[in-house]
Amino acid sequence: MRIRILCGLGAAVLVALASPAATAAVVAAPVVDTAPAVAPEADLAYHGHLSMTGGRVDLRMTPQNHGPSGVVEATVRLRWSVPLADEQGLPAGCARTEVRTVMCRTGALPADGWGETITMAVRLRGAPAEVTLGIDTVWGGGAVDRNHHNDRQEVLVLDTGDTYVF
Repeated sequence: MRIRILCGLGAAVLVALASPAATAAVVAAPVVDTAPAVAPEADLAYHGHLSMTGGRVDLRMTPQNHGPSGVVEATVRLRWSVPLADEQGLPAGCARTEVRTVMCRTGALPADGWGETITMAVRLRGAPAEVTLGIDTVWGGGAVDRNHHNDRQEVLVLDTGDTYVF
């Protein structure tokens, strides 16, 4: 028996007609979904307070997720306007990534819920009269955050010992 090989779907049909085993393989072929995957949506925010005395800044910050989807893990960047001192005692889950930058893991953030509070004291180089802290989400656990008004902010802190709330 002579069989011509055809390209594309025609070849599969011709093979299916020639062999019952091939028919089962063609019928059982998986269907490939070509629709783009939809990323979960979250709305991350950071709330807390800062104070500075003699070049030491005390930070207490709690991440929040306004939802609608939970986030397994996110990363927040803390960027200071002046260099940090060489020696730092950062909490677990936080790492210094640049001269002025620290990144911290938030842990799980349930939809419409709060994460674990991040508390740290950082030493600045010298004793500046003021410092600005920039806070922003670097990674949202694969979720899309369409509202950047509450996860990107800057806080000015004066060396007065006063508490600044954000």
